[in-house]
Amino acid sequence: MLLADGFNDAIIGTGERAGQPTIVVYDFDRCVAILCERDNMGLDDAVEYMYYNVIGAWVGEETPLFVKRVNSVEDLTDVD
Repeated sequence: MLLADGFNDAIIGTGERAGQPTIVVYDFDRCVAILCERDNMGLDDAVEYMYYNVIGAWVGEETPLFVKRVNSVEDLTDVD
């Protein structure tokens, strides 16, 4: 399994998909918090960094997954 450098504290588990390798799953918001704290980034810059440099980096079938948590089914309509 591939790990996203510097985000070990944001790991929430592993993910499995039919016929695909097991992948590491991260909490998106925890990753953003790590960037804000560790790298002194503002919230907007940390979110942009996550989308462009982390989520946007395909490194093969074992590319990690980043989850945005929701509290209810209704919250799914607000997810980008």
